[in-house]
Amino acid sequence: MGNWGFGNFDNDTAADHLSILTDRLLTEVAEAMSGDPVEIEPDEYWGVAVPCNLELLNRLAELPYVGVSLPAPDLAAEWKRHYLAVWDESIGDLVDSADARETRRAVLVETFDRFIEVARRASTG
Repeated sequence: MGNWGFGNFDNDTAADHLSILTDRLLTEVAEAMSGDPVEIEPDEYWGVAVPCNLELLNRLAELPYVGVSLPAPDLAAEWKRHYLAVWDESIGDLVDSADARETRRAVLVETFDRFIEVARRASTG
């Protein structure tokens, strides 16, 4: 086992473990995004869980750990386009006010934009 420090994530086994965890988060997103669009509507489980997974991946990618897996930036951008198209089409009256809809959408856009950026950074090394 290779060690490069004394932190919890400073060895090969920890990097492998982190890779397994992030692969799981990505697999869940990929499956949700390639499945029935109804499953990612705002009031459905994956409609909530996809942004949660992206936020977790964003946070992990911002840390100096080895083992975080991310998709190609183009795929991340496609996920953003698809997710927001479904969200825009289905949000309707699920949120009480236009201000609340705009605020929530802005959070989603920011989450996806950060995800695309961390994927871009990861792809360029």
